[in-house]
Amino acid sequence: MEMNIIISGVGGTGVLTAARILAESAFKEGFKVVVGELHGMSQRGGSVRCDVRIGDVRGAIVPTGKCDLIIGLEPLEAARLSYKMKRDGKVLVNDYTVRPPSIRASEYPKIDEIKRIILKFAKEVITINAYDAALKAGSASSMNVVMIGVAKGLNILSIGENTIREVIKEIFSGDYQKINVRAFEYGLRYFR
Repeated sequence: MEMNIIISGVGGTGVLTAARILAESAFKEGFKVVVGELHGMSQRGGSVRCDVRIGDVRGAIVPTGKCDLIIGLEPLEAARLSYKMKRDGKVLVNDYTVRPPSIRASEYPKIDEIKRIILKFAKEVITINAYDAALKAGSASSMNVVMIGVAKGLNILSIGENTIREVIKEIFSGDYQKINVRAFEYGLRYFR
């Protein structure tokens, strides 16, 4: 298996944790994994991106035109990186917006406009209300894990469901573990 995944968002949306879950899960299943992080002013709501490359790949950054999947934890950030997509790639977009202070509310594009931008580069855009699912799981901060669950539930990820669940249990403890396992389960069932 070779798969190139970009996880995009802004500071505080869980990009790094999502990348860790995917990378550790793939590694547990015996795959070679390379992770690259790119982030700016992440503590102030700036862009954050992690590339997770699974298989016999070279380099930590997904080359343009080679991305199989974008997990967009913030819609505009997913659109900004859509030029990296393979033509038959898929983009999962959390429809919960985190508007950067530099963009006025009236200037922030509507979700339909964001989807049109992404579809110039990708085969499919799937929007998810990960915020509400995360709240049901127990914490808005588990939106990233909901999105991983959706990717697995739609069979976009080749990593085993039980492996991902096991890694979530290893990374989180106490109440956070329960919340994130529930968030993963909600994601798995999101489109079923």
